[in-house]
Amino acid sequence: MAKKKVVLAFSGGLDTSFCVKYLSEECGYDVYTAIANTGGFNQEELKSIEERAYKLGAVKHASLDITQEYYQKSIKYMVFGNILRNGTYPISVSSERIFQAIAIINYAKEIGADYVAHGSTGAGNDQVRFDLTFQILAPEIGIITPTRDMTLTREYEIEYLKKHGYTADFKKMEYSINKGLWGTSIGGKETLKSNQTLPEAAYPSQMTATQSQTITIDFVNGEIAGINGTAYDNKVTAIQDLEAIAAPYAIGRDMHIGDTIIGIKGRVGFEAAAPMLIIAAHKMLEKHTLTKWQQYWKDQVGTWYGMFLHEAQYLEPVMRDIEAFLDSSQQNVTGRVIIELHPYRYVLVGIESDYDLMKSDFGEYGEVNKAWSADDVKGFTKILGNQMKIFYSIQNKNKK
Repeated sequence: MAKKKVVLAFSGGLDTSFCVKYLSEECGYDVYTAIANTGGFNQEELKSIEERAYKLGAVKHASLDITQEYYQKSIKYMVFGNILRNGTYPISVSSERIFQAIAIINYAKEIGADYVAHGSTGAGNDQVRFDLTFQILAPEIGIITPTRDMTLTREYEIEYLKKHGYTADFKKMEYSINKGLWGTSIGGKETLKSNQTLPEAAYPSQMTATQSQTITIDFVNGEIAGINGTAYDNKVTAIQDLEAIAAPYAIGRDMHIGDTIIGIKGRVGFEAAAPMLIIAAHKMLEKHTLTKWQQYWKDQVGTWYGMFLHEAQYLEPVMRDIEAFLDSSQQNVTGRVIIELHPYRYVLVGIESDYDLMKSDFGEYGEVNKAWSADDVKGFTKILGNQMKIFYSIQNKNKK
């Protein structure tokens, strides 16, 4: 009798390494591993992950490059919406997991798999993101989740792999690191406590740049288009190059504390130098090029878009409606933003744009009025205060 075929979403980390060994040796499945790369791995790292998969017992391994799709369908709109979860986190892992799940389930259908599996625990968001995407796109394929179903600890998984002859740098595996184009998340024993933070060594990028420098980021219709005067057609390459410039300053590090999909509070450390610079620069450019009400309503829908994306609702049709609004809002968001980089911090200096609304013939704020007279302002202020004057007039009458 032929063995059942299962496709495992494989990152090469501890949980998925355990799953390969367990599903093949304990459950008797033919395990097909697949990594959906969202820009976090180079070719050398992908080769190492492939070798690890075969060493663990995978029948076949596939590397699925979805970086461009991830940018076009997610990152672009997160920039348009200036999305930071709870004002802090650029939802690096949250956003990429949906696209990884889509790629994995499409691969499972392509090879005729009986099951699809992932290594998520029962206490996090990723289990919902994977399960929901799998259920919607391939309800006929079963879902297997050993780490969640068996309520396993990292210590148990390490011991299991050791007993089954698998050797690795288990000390390094003490931290769960998820790297993608839009940032890297870091989880460890410190993130489980409210009063602790990650040690310096836990961050993949270390602070090595000590000399400050000034850089420029160009935007065309809201999308990154250039760095330091060099134009980029490939937005993914632009993000990667900006990360290479800024990461050595240890910019973009923080701890995200938020509400999980399943209702508990969660903490995760992250580093995202390029995303934080791009969002900050883009937001500053928008302040100069959008009207007050464009900014206001974009903030509202951007917050909802980020929340839905974080909570596994990417496939909800309203997300396409919000994307259409965000696209429309970026017509005039074109220009250059000047930024100073310093160790552990950055400073937004200013912008240059043909669409800068400060460049008008109407006046200079706090200095000279050109399009109205003093009497115009006096009359405007009198009418503006009518409602409040009426309110306080009635209040004062009733107090007598």
